[in-house]
Amino acid sequence: MAESVSVVARFRADEGMERQLKELLLSLIEPSRSDKGCIRYDLHQSYDDPAVFVFYETWESKELLGEHSATPHVRQFRVQAKALLAEPPEVILLTKISS
Repeated sequence: MAESVSVVARFRADEGMERQLKELLLSLIEPSRSDKGCIRYDLHQSYDDPAVFVFYETWESKELLGEHSATPHVRQFRVQAKALLAEPPEVILLTKISS
């Protein structure tokens, strides 16, 4: 059985682009939660810096995460987000080591 993988993906909006980036990130939730292997797909916004958004995701396997990353909605997001981001996204893959 494949081991699940969690993802922390951090995005920082360019100055004045917070609302647009938030809307774009929110548009990923429904189709991503429908992707094969999605266990959790939650979006968060920083209390201290409203320009910072973080997805916390859990996928059944790294392979299914890879399939999600290749979907049309994720590819389209990447193109649209370039104009809204202050810096490249930070993506960290995690393996659960405790319950």
